[in-house]
Amino acid sequence: MTDPAIDTAEPILLREDDGPVTTLTLNRPRQFNSLSSAMLAELQDALDAIAADDAVRVVVLAGAGKAFCAGHDLKEMRGQTDKEQHKALFRQCSRMMLSLTRMPQPVIARVHGVATAAGCQLVATCDLAVASEHARFATSGINVGLFCSTPAVAVSRNMPRKPAMEMLLTGEFIDAATAERQGLINRAVPDAGLDDAVRELADTICGKSAVAVATGKRMFYEQLEKGMEGAYEYASEIMACNMLAEDACEGIDAFMDKRRPVWKDR
Repeated sequence: MTDPAIDTAEPILLREDDGPVTTLTLNRPRQFNSLSSAMLAELQDALDAIAADDAVRVVVLAGAGKAFCAGHDLKEMRGQTDKEQHKALFRQCSRMMLSLTRMPQPVIARVHGVATAAGCQLVATCDLAVASEHARFATSGINVGLFCSTPAVAVSRNMPRKPAMEMLLTGEFIDAATAERQGLINRAVPDAGLDDAVRELADTICGKSAVAVATGKRMFYEQLEKGMEGAYEYASEIMACNMLAEDACEGIDAFMDKRRPVWKDR
């Protein structure tokens, strides 16, 4: 017999589709949206489905309640007693983070409250991030004797080395203005204007060619992992292919004709 408590439980991940913009909301507010194994599985399934959905142009990642995300569920982690269990959890989390990077749609983190440890990793992994001016960020594992090694992968690819190391070694919070200045987020905005700022950014991207956006996102991350010469070689190949797309031909013709392009997304 189905447990009615389970039947009526709030879903831990919410999805809302508003035209071409899909919002995924972490929905464990009492646990500050910590990334339990179940939450990671829900996120993975949602990201896999969205990646294959051409109707979705931009993804917004948000958190319910008072915080964006407080990182891994420490209570769940303490209940795991051997190395293989811990490795499985971090592999699961890493796969989800890589899915954010590899999906064709840009992902915008909508950040309020705190984003700590793997929650800070989540912000750093998203392609773009907009935060309320009172949001705070930390890689706080060091405070409980656990260096934030997996968050360090994403944070160190967003921020200069010394500010990143200071966050990782001290566990201290930085405010939204500092996070913006150091490259962890794109912009800090007044609390009341957070949703409008996120939507404005999403709408701007939705106004571009889907082919160009998806091509550009893939190219951006691939070239980062190459040396300079290899990056230029790869970028030249991608750009030559992009030039043959219908949208590129339409965009250039529209520019020369002084009119708005009509994207075909091909």
